[in-house]
Amino acid sequence: MSYLLRGLTAAAVVASVLFVQPALAPSGSTAATAADTLLSQGKPATASSIEGSGFEAASAVDGNSSTRWASVEGHDPEWIRVDLGATATISRVKLNWEVAYGKSYKVQTSADGTAWTDVYSTTTGNGAIDDLTVAGSGRYVRVYGTARGTTYGYSLWDLEVYGTTGGGTGDTTPPSTPTGLAATGTTSSSVSLAWNASSDNIGVTGYVISRNGTEIATTGTGTTYTDTGRAASTSYTYTVKARDAAGNVSAASNTVTATTQAGGSGPAVPFGSHQFPYAAGMLKPSGTQATLDQKVIDYYQRWKAAFVKQNCGNGWYQIISPDADHPYVAEAQGYGMVVTATMAGADPAAKTIFDGLVKYMLAHPSVHNPDLLAAEQNSSCVSVNGSDSATDGDMDVAYGLLLADRQWGSAGTYNYKQLAIRHINAIRASEINPSTNLLKLGDWSSSGDQYYYISRTSDWMIDHFRAFKAATGNSAWDTIRTAHQNVQASLQANYAPSTGLLPDFVINTNTTPKPAAGQVLEDPNDGSYWWNACRDPWRIGADAVTSGDSKSLTAARKLNTWIKSKTGGNPNNIAIGYKLNGTQISAGSDPAYFAPFAVVAMTDPNSQAWLDALWNKMLATPIDTSSYYAASIQLQVMITTTHNHWIP
Repeated sequence: MSYLLRGLTAAAVVASVLFVQPALAPSGSTAATAADTLLSQGKPATASSIEGSGFEAASAVDGNSSTRWASVEGHDPEWIRVDLGATATISRVKLNWEVAYGKSYKVQTSADGTAWTDVYSTTTGNGAIDDLTVAGSGRYVRVYGTARGTTYGYSLWDLEVYGTTGGGTGDTTPPSTPTGLAATGTTSSSVSLAWNASSDNIGVTGYVISRNGTEIATTGTGTTYTDTGRAASTSYTYTVKARDAAGNVSAASNTVTATTQAGGSGPAVPFGSHQFPYAAGMLKPSGTQATLDQKVIDYYQRWKAAFVKQNCGNGWYQIISPDADHPYVAEAQGYGMVVTATMAGADPAAKTIFDGLVKYMLAHPSVHNPDLLAAEQNSSCVSVNGSDSATDGDMDVAYGLLLADRQWGSAGTYNYKQLAIRHINAIRASEINPSTNLLKLGDWSSSGDQYYYISRTSDWMIDHFRAFKAATGNSAWDTIRTAHQNVQASLQANYAPSTGLLPDFVINTNTTPKPAAGQVLEDPNDGSYWWNACRDPWRIGADAVTSGDSKSLTAARKLNTWIKSKTGGNPNNIAIGYKLNGTQISAGSDPAYFAPFAVVAMTDPNSQAWLDALWNKMLATPIDTSSYYAASIQLQVMITTTHNHWIP
């Protein structure tokens, strides 16, 4: 018998009234920018309040337009201020508002942070970007909001203060020029770049990437970038400049030219191509699509470095699972295959890694059905603990193979389509209960044993069932999909009417399915929303946003309505585990629990601020290299929330 144990720690400028110098200059005007120096970036910032972790004042002055300060919702007045470190002559203030903008607000300066002078005021703000020409002086600059433009709070992607300090004797030293710019890989739709880090007398805060002479992106302090969405068989020229906190920019690096691969040699659905629109009305996090996509790529690279391994030779790749009960588990290999095939186009090595994962999968068959994957291997990559299967791993393996067939075709080393159909048919033969049409726990459970009428809700991947039907043409997968959706609706209605939560395990599937009463496989919380079911909002939401299916939408929206209310719209309040009535089981915060709720938030048109809060919490949470489970869930949630998930 194989199963996985979880540890507990596992747009225009606004019409306005100026008190001083009543004139506005559009962003980028020559008069406004000729002598401007950015003074605020990276400087200490404070605020009257924050919505929650990840929305601190510093996020508005960090030079990153995908992070933001947000105040508590529904309250006036609120403010944010930045300490420039020395008295400055202020000539320009640029505000990049998030959806939650200030309708009435002031820009103020102060010498001491106590007595404030208004340099700008408006009662007709309409959000977007306010690029303000002002005249004033002070060490501190404050944006003081007195009336919100929405029911939310105040939120700024960027607060930029320009001027001069100390008679123009501030930091004017640019960073050193980046060296060693090189193209590290290409696909038919992307170019990957890397360069050597620059140095600065104060500190480098980011890099400006240019393609064919036009700036296309500003990154953080990392020294890699993948330019996606390019045309096949096309040459592109790149340079990189370094930028510091004072806004000084280095000279351009060496020039590198790279040519994308021919159209037939790269993936058919490169990451970031967005070829498969979601159902109408589905939200995505605020920000440009290019910025959202790059955040996923950045997280993927960190995930890859931590968990994609070649520890056992044989040309195998494995996804290591330090927080599982064995170093390598089927669930992890399935995640790896889905992720790698999806990220093709952003990672030139994606196909190599995928084929290595396929080779590993084929070398570790289940003892019961050789077309399934054995669930667990030890540090030597030898199958152990019965060498039988785990259903969730097999579901993702089959789905990953279908993605690979769509990406690269099946005429290479491996016939992905053939392998996928064999795996799909094996799932139906050995991991579907023929009398209930529900997934079993693995191929090790057979008629008459105590586990035969038990199913795990996190295995119920409705979008996978749709893909299996499309690949095989077998209408049985429609029957199987409907059976799972019906039980899902029954559980929400009868056992979690106020929350919509599902339990880890469902028993009595042959009569009246209900949550497990205590431990049936893994834990005393088997009947609660625990370390398996925490994935359910992601799995349910993935089908809802891609298919628009009414059953999936109903289930997803029920979960979203409850968790948003339960936490007061603060993702930091999402606990580790709940009873089905919503009672918290354990304190703390974990991506395996908070990230999945972002997918169901996408289904509610009134949840943009909530979705943004969840997204920003994900961005603000460092990857835990000891927890492949949480990191893998968050990565796949990020793929889905940015509209990069698709059904083969």
